Amino acid sequence: MGWDIDIAWLTLLMFGSLGVLLALGLPMAFCTGSLAVVFLFLFGNSAVLNMTPARIFPFMTDYQLSAVPLFIFMAAMLEKAGIIEELFDAVYKWLGSVKGGLASATVLACTALAAMVGVVGATEVTMGMIALPAMLKRGYDQKLACGSLLAGGTLGILIPPSVMAIVYAVVAQQSLGELLVGAIFPGFLLSGMYIGYITVRCYINPSLGPALPKEERVDFSEKLRLLRNTIAPLLLIVLVLGVIFFGIATPVEAAGIGTFGALFVSALHRRLNWLAVEEAAIATLKATAMVMWIFFGATMFVGFFILKGGQQFVAESILGTGLPPYGILTLMMLILFVLGMFLDWVGILLLTVPIFLPILKGLNWDGVLGLPGLPQTDVPLWYGVIFMVNMQMAFLSPPFGYSLFYLKSVAPPEISMATIFRASVNFMVLQAIGVALCIVFPQIILWLPSLVYAR
Repeated sequence: MGWDIDIAWLTLLMFGSLGVLLALGLPMAFCTGSLAVVFLFLFGNSAVLNMTPARIFPFMTDYQLSAVPLFIFMAAMLEKAGIIEELFDAVYKWLGSVKGGLASATVLACTALAAMVGVVGATEVTMGMIALPAMLKRGYDQKLACGSLLAGGTLGILIPPSVMAIVYAVVAQQSLGELLVGAIFPGFLLSGMYIGYITVRCYINPSLGPALPKEERVDFSEKLRLLRNTIAPLLLIVLVLGVIFFGIATPVEAAGIGTFGALFVSALHRRLNWLAVEEAAIATLKATAMVMWIFFGATMFVGFFILKGGQQFVAESILGTGLPPYGILTLMMLILFVLGMFLDWVGILLLTVPIFLPILKGLNWDGVLGLPGLPQTDVPLWYGVIFMVNMQMAFLSPPFGYSLFYLKSVAPPEISMATIFRASVNFMVLQAIGVALCIVFPQIILWLPSLVYAR
């Protein structure tokens, strides 16, 4: 029989212990899992112990989660096929005569890659190796060059196929198809905001991002030839998103189609060999295992906390602030942003969504500034996309934003960590504006799913 403890002290003990272990540099999966076992032993009982298999087994058998390794393998194969280099080369030659064209091309290439791979690390590192030296060589401002890469790389979180969307859909019991379709407009909105910001700044101050010299520009026939190399990967994007959009296949079946398509595109580019397949398979195995172990550990940790009354305690604490619904949502966004400075997105999602989402579903969303609100049935879909946009900020927020270190790992020596930190700030402001727009105008998220799924 476990000891009795007040829920306030249990909250402090559980999350304080988690913070200490993470500060010591231990992996998230093992921190949450081991703490869950310790607290189950100290404060649980035999009935609570039954919770462990009851919470883990449904995840092990969840059909939608099979899309995770498929999309990760698709990303890895496209990376090995050299698609990223060819895509960037085509876009920047087309935009070369525009001021800030290389930075805009970087964001556009990242947007296209996000729709192909859905994994931030692969896009950030590969684009950093290709685009950053090209921009610095042509006299681009270091902060603008790094910022465009940081912001563009994080679009993989949001634009389908997104691994984060798959995990959220499973945890929130939300339709994955609706979530993927709902994320399309916000993803392209953010991409457009980045490109607009870069273009305006470079036309105000051309020294930040000069146009390509005339001798480096190519004629129209060469531009068309470069486009030819991008037809196959772009068709793959259209195919994968199209079969989801038109309801021909489920997201998991679309992931299977995408995986086969990635192998086919690799073969077209003469890059399909056993070494490439082996490397892609090992990368997939590592990434999927990491996600699943965090799943198991965090599910036990949060499950025990909820069973001991933690969800009610957090709900009463948040609602006790007396804030209106949109104020509560803003407070949650701030909590997510702070957590994003220190934790991986998988951990944040699994720790917060089971606690925050029921609170939000119990509130009335009547709109702000006289604008239309949304029904409670749409809250899981709406919050899911807002959560993903917020996590983009988490990837860029110092001191431990993952994208900052991805970029530093491939940046030339003259690019300091401080420069990368400063480069992220303006683009984080744009992302905050994106979150605010999605909150104030929920139809940005909800309109397309309502059209596709006749909701």
